[in-house]
Amino acid sequence: MIHPTAIVDSSARLADDVEVGPFSVIGPDVEIGAGSVVGPHVVVKGPTRLGERNRIFQFASVGEDCQDKKYAGEPTRLEVGDDNVIREGVTLHRGTVQDRGVTSIGSRNLFMAYAHVGHDCVIGDDCILANQATLGGHVTLGNHAILGGLSAVHQFCHVGTHAMCGGGSIVTKDIPAYLMVNGNPAQAHGLNLVGLKRRGFSREALKALAEAYKVVYRQGQTLEQALETLTARYADMPEVEVFIASLRNSTRGITR
Repeated sequence: MIHPTAIVDSSARLADDVEVGPFSVIGPDVEIGAGSVVGPHVVVKGPTRLGERNRIFQFASVGEDCQDKKYAGEPTRLEVGDDNVIREGVTLHRGTVQDRGVTSIGSRNLFMAYAHVGHDCVIGDDCILANQATLGGHVTLGNHAILGGLSAVHQFCHVGTHAMCGGGSIVTKDIPAYLMVNGNPAQAHGLNLVGLKRRGFSREALKALAEAYKVVYRQGQTLEQALETLTARYADMPEVEVFIASLRNSTRGITR
C-alpha cells in the first residue's frame, strides 16, 4: 500500500489500508485515517490529522508551515475530517499561535486544483473551492459554501452557510448565509435559490428567505433596523434564524 519510493516518518500513524503513492513524503506527527489515498508527489507535514477516506492528488501540500511572517516554527496543527477530495496542487496550511493554533476542515469538501486554505481557517462540511480559489488567513466557511474559480476571500471574512461566490470575485466583507455574490469587490445578487432547492428547502422556507432578503437589501433600512424587523417577523423560522445569525455575527460588515 506504500510505494517503495515514498518516505514515511516512523512517528506517522497511518491506518493499515492507507495508500501512499510514489515519491510522496509523510512527515512526523501525521495521522491518516482508514481508506485514505495519498497520490504521488504529495507532501503531508505535521502536526496534521486526516480522517477517513480522504483522497489527495499529486503535488498537493497538506499541513505545511503557514505564510504568516509572524510564524516562528510553533507546533500548530491542521485538522481534516472525512471524505474530502484534495486535488492537484492544493495547499492547506496549519494555524498560528496568534489565533486558534489550528486550521480546521470538516468533511465531504472538494478542493479543486490549486485551491489555497490559509492559516487558522475554519471550513465546515460539503463546501466546494473551485480551481485556484483562495482563502486568506482566519477565514470561516459555513456548510455548503461554494467559491468559484479564481475567487479570493480576504482575511477574517465569514462566508455563510449555503452561500455561493461567483468565479473571479474578490470578497472583502462577510457574506451572509444563502446569498449569491459576484464581482470585484463582491456584491450581493440575491439568494442562492438553485442551490437551496437542490438541498431540499421547502417552498415556505424559500418564500420566507426571499422576504428576509428584501428587508435587508431592498427596503433602505439600516442593518440594525432590518435585524429588528426580521427577529420580530421570523422568530419561529429556523432557516431565517440562520440568516439572522449570520448578519448579527458579522465582524467585517456584510456584503452589500
